[in-house]
Amino acid sequence: MTRTVVESKSKTVVIGFDQPFCVIGERINPTGRKKLAAELEAGDFSTVEKDALEQVACGATVLDINSGAVFSNKMAEDPRYADNNFVEPALMKEMVERVQALVDVPLCIDSSVPGALENGLKAAEGRPLLNSVTGEEERLELVLPLVKKYNVPVVAISNDDTGISENPDVRFAVAKKIVERAADFGIPAHDIVVDPLVMPIGAMATAGLQVFALVRRLREELGVNTTCGASNISFGLPNRHGINNAFLPMAAAAGMTSAIMNPVLAAATPKKIEERIAELAALGVVVPEGIDPALLAPLIGLGSTSATPSKEIEAIRAADFLLDHDPSGGAWIRFNKPAGADGGREGRRRRRG
Repeated sequence: MTRTVVESKSKTVVIGFDQPFCVIGERINPTGRKKLAAELEAGDFSTVEKDALEQVACGATVLDINSGAVFSNKMAEDPRYADNNFVEPALMKEMVERVQALVDVPLCIDSSVPGALENGLKAAEGRPLLNSVTGEEERLELVLPLVKKYNVPVVAISNDDTGISENPDVRFAVAKKIVERAADFGIPAHDIVVDPLVMPIGAMATAGLQVFALVRRLREELGVNTTCGASNISFGLPNRHGINNAFLPMAAAAGMTSAIMNPVLAAATPKKIEERIAELAALGVVVPEGIDPALLAPLIGLGSTSATPSKEIEAIRAADFLLDHDPSGGAWIRFNKPAGADGGREGRRRRRG
């Protein structure tokens, strides 16, 4: 039975066909998040720390740390700040150290910059997951030696020098190539977690069917664990959560063993609450002043004022139960206990030192 072991200093997570679905939290990533990128440039890691704690509290079992940022405001003092190869190695080290000082889950070191990957591997306690290698020759030669040197598992993305193919047979062939090249370095198949690349169903009607068939083939023929960017399936469509909620259990049933995703349902902000109260007032509904926002928000359809597990997490927990990866439903029962009944779902805060 294929088992991919990732570890922090104090916790082990096993990704495997007979294991609970592994949720890899994706939020610590400045790509496309201008506010976070600006904070990091200013040396402010408060959002990174907040995201780490919230994701673990909401069900992430591994945290992805992506250092993909450039510091445009610092370019005037040093043009190297416009270069990922200059910015990311130091940034990755700092992000890894700060996150693992707060939470005890294993990490996934995520960058396209080899120097950032190695700095993350040096800083990480335990046995992190490395993200990622592709079938591109240059990438294979840069990343596989790091995987071997640090004895870590790696995400293998099914594209190569020709790009991303819409043909699932081509994507399988790329995955097979990576597994075979890894073997040449002495890296076993159980340390390869293949991302078969989920296409948006809005652009390709067979995208779901393709990935389910491809995951089964990767499991049966290559014996590897799999992952994906879970939200890719719903890109560009309305009610993305509804599609994601259906996709993840179906993918798990097909044999997918992990996903890189957001486990957090966004909290109701004071601004959203004010806007909803104004909408209700326009309809003639008067909300008395002085009501606790935390009590009011669920009553007016906004959910909680604190971070809570997303519906995708709920769907994954149910799938684990249905697939007998949650014996006797213990995890499902704990997940559905009222907050606070067993101490809540708060992440553990560790002191730096």
